[in-house]
Amino acid sequence: MFVRELTLRDYRSWPSADFTLHPGTTVFVGRNGFGKTNLLESLCYVATLRSHRVSNDAPLVRTGSDTAKISATVENEGRELTVDLTIAAQGSNKAAINTRPVRRTREVLGILRTVMFAPEDLALVRGDPGERRRFVDELVAQLRPMAAGAKSDYDRVLRQRSALLKTAGAAMRRGESDSVMSTLDVWDDQLAELGAQVTASRLAVVRQLAPFVTGSYAAIAPDSRDATITYRSAAGPEVDESSGGSEAVDGIRDVLAERLTQLRTKEIERGLCLVGPHRDDLELVLGDEPAKGFASHGESWSFALSLRLASVDLLRADGVDPVIMLDDVFAELDVRRRAKLAEFTTGAEQLLVTAAVADDIPETVGGRRISVGVSEEGPRHSMVLEDEAIGAHPDEH
Repeated sequence: MFVRELTLRDYRSWPSADFTLHPGTTVFVGRNGFGKTNLLESLCYVATLRSHRVSNDAPLVRTGSDTAKISATVENEGRELTVDLTIAAQGSNKAAINTRPVRRTREVLGILRTVMFAPEDLALVRGDPGERRRFVDELVAQLRPMAAGAKSDYDRVLRQRSALLKTAGAAMRRGESDSVMSTLDVWDDQLAELGAQVTASRLAVVRQLAPFVTGSYAAIAPDSRDATITYRSAAGPEVDESSGGSEAVDGIRDVLAERLTQLRTKEIERGLCLVGPHRDDLELVLGDEPAKGFASHGESWSFALSLRLASVDLLRADGVDPVIMLDDVFAELDVRRRAKLAEFTTGAEQLLVTAAVADDIPETVGGRRISVGVSEEGPRHSMVLEDEAIGAHPDEH
């Protein structure tokens, strides 16, 4: 799999960009803040319909514009598909496949598969549970595109139910208990059903991923302790022990429904939804200790790398070689980890790399070099300065 064409219009710092890409390695070189990461982020968005840097789409639209547009032509085993996405600063986004509009943007999921390595990956080990949930949800979206719809629907129901919980206490004091309880019953049924689908998909993917994580960590840090990854549900061990997948949905739904009933009084008191996949986590363990709080800086980086390397292996095991993207990550690694990462990515069908300093890139990583800069004429924006592959200085994009 590789991206052959990438076109951006009013996407972050790029008012206009047109790239023809090829299999193999392409390196984007430029100082920090010049827009290199934005290029890789746009491809992550095509693959997962979410940014790896922000939680909503508004920052993706260039200041002064109403929409941003991404067009990516993806070739996979001789089959070529073009995804066109229109991202709205406000309102709904739109999508098309080979110029044909689709009813739901999530229909484009699965056309492009990517794995991004970035300095922010350290947060997968040291950060909040939300970082780890985002990580597994991105994998689910690429491996099980249909499951992404359940996650989107779950988020909508969660917002509605949470809004009701915030006002439920006051409404009950006004004598509106019957109305509050009957409405909560409706939302509870939907939350349990959709939450079970989300959780079952996550569980299945984490169980598939786990052996790859252990193997990747052992390759990066052969003298360290064993690394393991497991799913931890806020609903309890009955869910954690489930096999995951579609056959587990009914059982997980029943557990979630029971927990929602048990916690209803406490949820109304606190005005919060206390159980569901939005409160779940991944447990990362080194030896017998949780990596968060016990792993050294080097061990944390090795674990973060192993999660990404394992993601590549999992997608490959599913039959597709994903586009691998390294966002200025070599600058964060010591010489040994740089070498390991460079060795692992040697066989990638397409490798896209960004670097602020070309010397940070190991000598074994060759390929095309594209120099990225900014224009100070008018509003500051990103532009291509030089493309070594064509030996030319193209006009401003």
